[in-house]
Amino acid sequence: MNADRIANFERMAQADPSNEMAHFSLGNAYLQAGRHAEAAASLERCLELAPEMSKAWQLCGQAQLGAGWADKAVQTLNRGYEIAARKGDRMPQQAIAELLKGIGREPPKVSTPDADAAAEAVRASGGFVCSRTGRPGTRMDAPPFRGPVGAWIQENISAETWKAWIGQGTKVINELRLDFSRDRDQEVYDQHMHEFLGLDPDMLAKLRGGAAAAQGG
Repeated sequence: MNADRIANFERMAQADPSNEMAHFSLGNAYLQAGRHAEAAASLERCLELAPEMSKAWQLCGQAQLGAGWADKAVQTLNRGYEIAARKGDRMPQQAIAELLKGIGREPPKVSTPDADAAAEAVRASGGFVCSRTGRPGTRMDAPPFRGPVGAWIQENISAETWKAWIGQGTKVINELRLDFSRDRDQEVYDQHMHEFLGLDPDMLAKLRGGAAAAQGG
């Protein structure tokens, strides 16, 4: 299955070298297959086209570490950490910090006191803070779709962040030419959504496992 996904993304990237989503998806697929040098090259190309994509900085640094390019990875991860902090992309920021600490490096010092103070004040007053951005936001009135993942999104993701995903998701559909009549294309879309919202594989497995247990009970 992963070989088919890689081949599909390779065709997309070759057909449209300016399609950053194709390079991102290809790099991510290479990374999952343990092809670190190829993953790094694809993600570096993605960052040339979309230098504000925090998740791409995270995965690129991870791929560079896997390829044994520690010095290069540190530069990538430091830059990605600063961008993620500035944008409020809390999930990639935390993941980058863990990657740096894993090789004995501390993340760069960044200052976002106003945003952090506002979030703490909102939490203290019982207000809603988006888990992806770490910033105050509007709680959604209902889950965006059925199931445990939809429920998690309502509980953790602000309406503003969800709206941002809808815009990004439209770009994913158009640039990757997804057709939801194909299961594989739906999986690609869902994967991008999970990454954008900060839903890692462990959390997804926990959510789906809990739902399965509830149905079984």
